[in-house]
Amino acid sequence: MSEIKTVLAFDFGASSGRAIKAEFDGRTLTCKEIHRFENCPSQRDGHFRWDFDALAAEVNRGIEKAGCFDSIGFDTWGVDFGLLDADGRLLEAPVHYRDSRTEGMVEKALEQVDADALYGATGTQIMGINTLFQLLALKEQQPELLQKAQTLLFMPDLFAYAVSGCKACEQTIASTAQLLDLSSGRWNTDLMEKLGIPSRLFLPVTPTGTVLGRLANGAKIVSAAGHDTQCAVAAMPSCEPDAAFLSCGTWSLLGCELEKPVLTKESRELGLSNEMGANGKINYLKNIIGLWLIQESRREWRRKGQEYSYADLERLALAEAPLRCFIDPDDPMFTPPGDIPGRVREYCRKTGQYVPQTVGQVMRCIYESLALKYRFALDQLETVTGKHFSVLHILGGGTKDGLLCRMTAASIGRRVAAGPIEATALGNIILQLKALGALSSVEEGRLLIARTEHVTEYLPEGTADWDAAYNQYKKLLQ
Repeated sequence: MSEIKTVLAFDFGASSGRAIKAEFDGRTLTCKEIHRFENCPSQRDGHFRWDFDALAAEVNRGIEKAGCFDSIGFDTWGVDFGLLDADGRLLEAPVHYRDSRTEGMVEKALEQVDADALYGATGTQIMGINTLFQLLALKEQQPELLQKAQTLLFMPDLFAYAVSGCKACEQTIASTAQLLDLSSGRWNTDLMEKLGIPSRLFLPVTPTGTVLGRLANGAKIVSAAGHDTQCAVAAMPSCEPDAAFLSCGTWSLLGCELEKPVLTKESRELGLSNEMGANGKINYLKNIIGLWLIQESRREWRRKGQEYSYADLERLALAEAPLRCFIDPDDPMFTPPGDIPGRVREYCRKTGQYVPQTVGQVMRCIYESLALKYRFALDQLETVTGKHFSVLHILGGGTKDGLLCRMTAASIGRRVAAGPIEATALGNIILQLKALGALSSVEEGRLLIARTEHVTEYLPEGTADWDAAYNQYKKLLQ
């Protein structure tokens, strides 16, 4: 039997974080959640912020609970960061991407840099949440803070620094910033200079899987894919060349793997994005607001004294008539926290559709709109790449939602393979195992996951009705 390798993966989600301890004996992978904690951003000092001190304390508790392990790695969502001063101290609690400080920043940036030039330089979908626009907001609103800052660390790298003192900038998380040249894998300092962003903030980009140093207990610090999407894609249980993926959580990221980025005007206008994958390939994808719509709707009903489980919401949606009204999940009105059900009704009213009245009707509208938006994104990917995708792999928490998986299969008219549920943590784990020499490649890790994890297949049903609805939906988006 091979030597057993034990790794500890910290995965930060929209409302919680957890520590997963995994053991691998050369053939069998066993995983156990050993610590879970809340991740509750809040308004402080005029901004919506990460509670970094509390989260760092929870990380230390997770490390204590884990006991002995060979390595540790962190992943979070993209774009957010902390700033260190010359002495390595965190200047302030990191600001959350849902903060309003970036309003108007995209327009101001495009007064200085043409949109096609910006996209061609970075390959990243131009979105106000991106690191670039957060820094432009800092430059305008808190120039003294930017002046004090010496080093920028993206959130997974900031957690690694907090426990080890090792500073790094892992490549997958760096590629969410809209400041990285994907062709060279280096920072685009010309773009920074043009927009007045100090290049001194950015460390050289570190390849995924680099061993950065060690904890006091001897465990190695591994720069697993810092971006949770890339962890999830690394855990896709397939090496099929005609497979597309949908990393389905608070955000939905639907895409495919390419050898090179697509930097065309058409790609930019379609809202497609290029990100660096954990295996050196480009993940070409569409960012879509995902389960946030369901999560925040549930929270809104709870605020009004109506308590529903996710199973309740699915049951109520199923009881309603199908395909009556739709929303564009990516309309900016659905991004901030608050009354999502009220905004769904407002959107339908403004667009001349049936206005959902009941909880079930609102949920049915959200579910069906997500499934149709997935088809819309898949069509865009196929148009630009010339590929045809025979299967869509749904990865992450959304795989637990059988209704959404069934609707997605019906909407896209092809096979859906849902699983693994814990794709993000598993990707983090296999990337650490690769860094430790226990796996030879991401592909070997994918085969391991395909062999050991449960995947549920959904075949399309009732496609004629969904085809008719899709034609209506495309007109709505136009």
